Amino acid sequence: MLKIGILGLGEGRSTMSAALGSDKLELKMVCDRSQDVCKHRAKEFDFHSYTTEYQDMLNDAEIDLIAIYTPDHLHAEHVKQALLAGKHVVCTKPFIDDLKDANELISLAESTGKKVFVGQSSRFFEPAKRQREDFEAGLIGDLITIEAEYHADHRWFLEKPWALEPAFKWLYGGLSHPVDFVRWYLPNVEEVMGYGMISSNGQKAGLKNEDTMHFIFKATDGRIARVSGAYTGPTQPAQRDSGMSTILRGTEGASQADYHELRYAVTDKTGEEKIIHWGDATLKHYFRFEGQSHHAGEYQNYLEYVADCLETGQTPYPDVKEGIGTVALLQAMDRTLKTGAPVKVADILAEYNITAETLKA
Repeated sequence: MLKIGILGLGEGRSTMSAALGSDKLELKMVCDRSQDVCKHRAKEFDFHSYTTEYQDMLNDAEIDLIAIYTPDHLHAEHVKQALLAGKHVVCTKPFIDDLKDANELISLAESTGKKVFVGQSSRFFEPAKRQREDFEAGLIGDLITIEAEYHADHRWFLEKPWALEPAFKWLYGGLSHPVDFVRWYLPNVEEVMGYGMISSNGQKAGLKNEDTMHFIFKATDGRIARVSGAYTGPTQPAQRDSGMSTILRGTEGASQADYHELRYAVTDKTGEEKIIHWGDATLKHYFRFEGQSHHAGEYQNYLEYVADCLETGQTPYPDVKEGIGTVALLQAMDRTLKTGAPVKVADILAEYNITAETLKA
């Protein structure tokens, strides 16, 4: 069994549940800088091997894999330390918050021979997995365009002091999910144009960065995609709306995956429409506690995928290079919000001396 250590026990709470519920992983140690949080998780999961010092996990020779769920600006350093300690890495999205560390992390992953997996968890929800399977099977023909969105009533976020800090951006914390879906199907996005705003709810609370955004992407082959996010207002009921949705429009059919609702619809090349709702057992796999705020099931799915890849010597995706490509696109999106002009991803990469060749698998 793959022995795992978990760093950061806020979001890492879901990963604790995932690891403890898996027959492919053995949870060896967890770490958080807060002693109180460690004690709380120990009591919650009846798991008492915890530390407040990251170095304790790095020094544990039995740990094969470290899963990182710390604040975004700490990811690069924590990933670097794990690789230097000879550990494989799972790092939650966004992989890093600044491309200045990108080349060093790519080099470290290559020189150590250790795998880095970026936890773009929404790929591992049942509707997303089914949509990808049908796409790869050719059910909708060739892809024409993709539309992805993440709309959520996160007004409760505005009560958290850290959400009002200049460093907090829904662009990275929320919109990175639908952006990842676009890159999954259109990996060669070359240009982005978008607009954003702070809603009246966000302004009243003191939010520093945009909470409402719409973007258009253009790929190198001319195809276009749309991404949108809105986070500080009510949403429609789930029977009509979806918190996160991806629509693929193909030459011979179309499909739609609605994530938190565990709902999927496809119209294939024969014109037949199929709608799937997953049942209570699947819901309980994904949403084990606190409604939908922690998705332990998707974390278990991707941890077991990583375990299978490591056992067979394969690279789990998204890997370090794909993760960096997504961050480059997010930084291009961030810039177009500020400038109101189209931004080329290649220009962002060039500023950090990252070449397209570097990011090739």
